[in-house]
Amino acid sequence: MEISEGTNHNGNDKDTLYMLGGAALILFGTGLILSNPIVRRYLGQLGVGNLMMAAIPDLDRYLKLRAM
Repeated sequence: MEISEGTNHNGNDKDTLYMLGGAALILFGTGLILSNPIVRRYLGQLGVGNLMMAAIPDLDRYLKLRAM
């Protein structure tokens, strides 16, 4: 019985490792894309910073409602 329990545990570890590896690849790819000067210039024209500043009050309101 110990062999089957150990195998299941290793399967869960493998799934977690795949998930974290995928998240790391997504983060790395995003960093590569955002480090491109053309992409930075394009995002600067879109005003992504202004969009984030507009979303902060909504986020604060959501967090207050969630804390209730």
